[in-house]
Amino acid sequence: MFKRLSGFATCIIFMTSCLTTPENATFVDSLPPIYPDYTDVTIPQNIAPLNFLLRTAADETYVTIDSVCMSHHRGNVATFDLDEWKRLMERSANKDLRVSIYIKNDSKWIEYKQFTWHVASDSVDAFLTYRLIEPDYEIYQNIELRERCVENFEERNISTYKIVGNRCMNCHTYANRDANRSMMYVRGENGGAILNTNGVLRKLDIKTPDMISPSVYFHFSPTGRYAVFSSNVIIPAFHSKPSRRLEVYDSKSDVYVADLDANKIISSPLLNDSTVFETFPTFSHDGRYIYFCTAPNVARIEDLQYSLCRIAFDETTGTLGTQVDTIINAQNAAIEGKGSVCHPKVSPDGKYLLYTVAAYGTFPIWHTESDLQMLDLQTGAIDTLAVVNSQKSDTYHSWSSNSRWFVFASKRDDGLYGKPYFCYVDANGKAHKPFVLPQESPTFYDYNLKSFNIPELGSAPLPFTAEAVGRAINMKSERFE
Repeated sequence: MFKRLSGFATCIIFMTSCLTTPENATFVDSLPPIYPDYTDVTIPQNIAPLNFLLRTAADETYVTIDSVCMSHHRGNVATFDLDEWKRLMERSANKDLRVSIYIKNDSKWIEYKQFTWHVASDSVDAFLTYRLIEPDYEIYQNIELRERCVENFEERNISTYKIVGNRCMNCHTYANRDANRSMMYVRGENGGAILNTNGVLRKLDIKTPDMISPSVYFHFSPTGRYAVFSSNVIIPAFHSKPSRRLEVYDSKSDVYVADLDANKIISSPLLNDSTVFETFPTFSHDGRYIYFCTAPNVARIEDLQYSLCRIAFDETTGTLGTQVDTIINAQNAAIEGKGSVCHPKVSPDGKYLLYTVAAYGTFPIWHTESDLQMLDLQTGAIDTLAVVNSQKSDTYHSWSSNSRWFVFASKRDDGLYGKPYFCYVDANGKAHKPFVLPQESPTFYDYNLKSFNIPELGSAPLPFTAEAVGRAINMKSERFE
């Protein structure tokens, strides 16, 4: 069962009955200083209430939506009743909601400049998985994998550090956003890939003797039978520059395909060239291509710049193509001088490819210049997504099933903690201002001390428990050949 883990019950919030709109309020011609920043955003019709607080003192906070009182509280917080919010969303599809905020101090009311919430009828996938991890660079500890229903505030663990002996866990990934086919990794002694098929868990050792390491970054084919993955030797190193903390990069990396039904590894010399690095593989929406990133082996990490390439794949026969095509060259001016591409993901409708760009390297979460960009696969045009990106790291993204939404991890608030942000892509391919995952307590992000790492969208709740993962870890690993 899900349970609420936000700690909201400990917050002291006094709700009063909604009164008439405050009269004789002094108008301030500026947007209210609300956090999270939910001003003028597009939201899906099925999203949880956008509870927020004001970064200013207030004896009372009063909120109207389309001139109807929706929240009236003592203090500087605004929360919305879940049932009332759902009814509001149901009747507001494709409409702009006008939000007005009033605060009271010393018996005097202030009215802020009105803003809008555009409610899109295109829903976002209802479930989100992510890894909660401390943003440290010395050692991992107390990692948890969680699943959250974005339509409300229900959240549960799907694996925890206690269950796996405080070992490193890589994030959970769906096959085609299908909860009945997914996989996660537990590293270290007795670890392996935990594959979920309709709630039945298997532990896989996806490695052969000629591979440099087990699977690291992976992605499912549309049918879920195949997983394309990279085999990497990863090196962490501290920067001598005070403006940077840590660099993580590959000293070796290759790409393979795993047949998860036959326990077989499929390889090609085009993806296992020892003179270059191949990494971050992903299938196209139809399974006909594998996109991946590749870079020549260089002496200086600052010169390590990855291009976006692809190779054909036949899901029927499980065979790779005989040529590699370069889609985005690392030196292409279209990526605005940020010469390293990583984390490609194709939209489910096959129209767009979303990816991260950074100055160099393969670990953009530590690069403040990391941005998202979107390639139109039909025209070749690149959208630099200016409305989406921030001055901090924006990366690790996942599409919703209808190709109208994607979620990504952003450190835009403080440069340290990653949070899941949602972005709407309309029918014309235009991206809209993103918003952070709503929380029950308006002060949640002020007190949360873990990053939301690699958020992934899914269409249904996962059919297994954290306890089942604990049992799977003790299984004998299935070998591949």
